[in-house]
Amino acid sequence: MSKPIVAIVGRPNVGKSTLFNALAGENISIVKDTPGVTRDRIYADVTWLDYSFTLIDTGGIEPDSSDVILSQMREQAQIAIDTADVIIFLTDVRQGLVDADSKVADMLRRSRKPVVLVVNKVDSFQKFMGDVYEFYNLGIGDPVAVSAASRLGIGDMLDEVVKHFPERHGEEEEDERPRVAIVGKPNVGKSSIINKLIGENRVIVSNIAGTTRDAIDTEVRRNGKDYIFIDTAGLRRKNKIKEELERYSIIRTVTAVERADVVILVIDATEGVTEQDAKIAGIAHERGKGIIIAVNKWDAIEKNDKTVYEYTNRIRTVLSYMPYAEITFISAVTGQRLPKLFELIDMVIQNQNLRIATGVLNEIMTEAVALQQPPSDKGKRLKLFYITQVAVKPPTFVIFVNDKELMHFSYTRYLENKIREAFGFRGTALRFLIRERKGEQ
Repeated sequence: MSKPIVAIVGRPNVGKSTLFNALAGENISIVKDTPGVTRDRIYADVTWLDYSFTLIDTGGIEPDSSDVILSQMREQAQIAIDTADVIIFLTDVRQGLVDADSKVADMLRRSRKPVVLVVNKVDSFQKFMGDVYEFYNLGIGDPVAVSAASRLGIGDMLDEVVKHFPERHGEEEEDERPRVAIVGKPNVGKSSIINKLIGENRVIVSNIAGTTRDAIDTEVRRNGKDYIFIDTAGLRRKNKIKEELERYSIIRTVTAVERADVVILVIDATEGVTEQDAKIAGIAHERGKGIIIAVNKWDAIEKNDKTVYEYTNRIRTVLSYMPYAEITFISAVTGQRLPKLFELIDMVIQNQNLRIATGVLNEIMTEAVALQQPPSDKGKRLKLFYITQVAVKPPTFVIFVNDKELMHFSYTRYLENKIREAFGFRGTALRFLIRERKGEQ
């Protein structure tokens, strides 16, 4: 089941990034006292009690005037309404209730999405509680008083947030249909690919970057099997700032990737693989999804017998952290190799769900250790006791060792390569958790 999405919305300087960092547990967003400086990472995985969710900081307002602030806050609120399961509406007790807050509250109320109203900068409950009550006037429920900077009231706020998560029924029937997110920069042909696959123009296609309005789920049936394709919404064109456009596209990409089993990253063959492609691929890689890289507009490239080889090498170099990703060259216009996408999706899903017997894994590990001695430090050598697979989607392995500090990243990668040599696991990331066995040195 995909994790719920929680988005933070609010005016400049009310403390969105500070709250985001307090919840994410690390300084991911840049925080300064200048409105609109949130520039950096905008999503994080958060755990509270036994709930996990993805937190999104919609941030990024550059205020020139109150009109601009309001229009951009509305834009932010709309993004949150479109993508989030729960919205944290952040206000500031020191600035008090302002007109922009009321106008955005109207939008949020009409959206019918769950909203948790949070009043920030309440460093002393005794001193500020009277001012907090003013926010009841927004008409979107009881205000929760917090201080993001001092980490006060955060637990109460999260208790309110998780109340709105969908019920988790153990026996709820699991939708077995593979979910495939088609992601990539604006205008690389994502919608055209889906149209070709379903054989009808269900998704608006145009040459203007960002004409796809909302994430659309499309059911496709092929060879008696059902698939759900998630087309990541493009960007709203009225927002002219390039960084903002990119930010919103990444928010939408995160929400689509979160819900998918397999991610197809579409790259424009005429442009080559770009930094933004690498960013988008990184989101899928971090979340352990199955990954297929589809190089679109292949019909528009002049080719010789080395073109595919050279192009593949270039992609592998830029996306060196995910050598397992499958690469295919397609054309949405001519339909070239599009049917092969279904074969790749099936293969990747099979690999994501592959389970390896513990005995076999330990044989591979013993052989690998014999071929290449584990690292040592100050006379102490790493000992590997045991390996077992604990999960699928992505396949996750636990390795028990005598000292975690000695388990270098490079040796984990070496073991991963040995496991891949034996079982392939094409198209899916593998996760390794290192545990110490106490008392055994």
